[in-house]
Amino acid sequence: MTLITRWEPFREFSVLQDRMNRLFQSNLAAGRDEELAANTGFAPAVDVYEDEHNITLKLEVPGIDEKDIDIRLENHTLTVRGERKLEKEEKEENFHRIERRYGSFFRSFTLPNVVDTENVKADYDKGVLKISLAKKAEAKPKQIKVSIGHKTLDSKPEPSKAEAKSDVKSAGKAA
Repeated sequence: MTLITRWEPFREFSVLQDRMNRLFQSNLAAGRDEELAANTGFAPAVDVYEDEHNITLKLEVPGIDEKDIDIRLENHTLTVRGERKLEKEEKEENFHRIERRYGSFFRSFTLPNVVDTENVKADYDKGVLKISLAKKAEAKPKQIKVSIGHKTLDSKPEPSKAEAKSDVKSAGKAA
């Protein structure tokens, strides 16, 4: 049985273009990553999460002394800088491979206007830097209770005496 397939002459060009783009993007990206790592050291991983009272950042910075970490808050921008130093006694050993990153790092975060810049805490424990940014009181969510009226839909309000008299008169005229 012979299958007939539709020939699309430009599909091959599209596939070729995609392959060429991937080739150049991967080679250029690899070069930029190595250059960036050589110039800036490393960038520690960061977790950012939020609850109703705080915005919290956790940075992984193992092996860095707390005196080598600088945290600044200016114009709603939080900046964390630090440096992981290669220890001198380890330099004398014959390394075959060094995979841990050394050098300085710099991370910057633009904060929302709800952050109370006067109420910031930073803790460093077991290689994790935890920065807690309290929210302003007006930014915290407020729960509003909704009250429901106690009307029953089946009952109708009793007519006033004037309405009752007019209903009786109109009923008499109709008869």
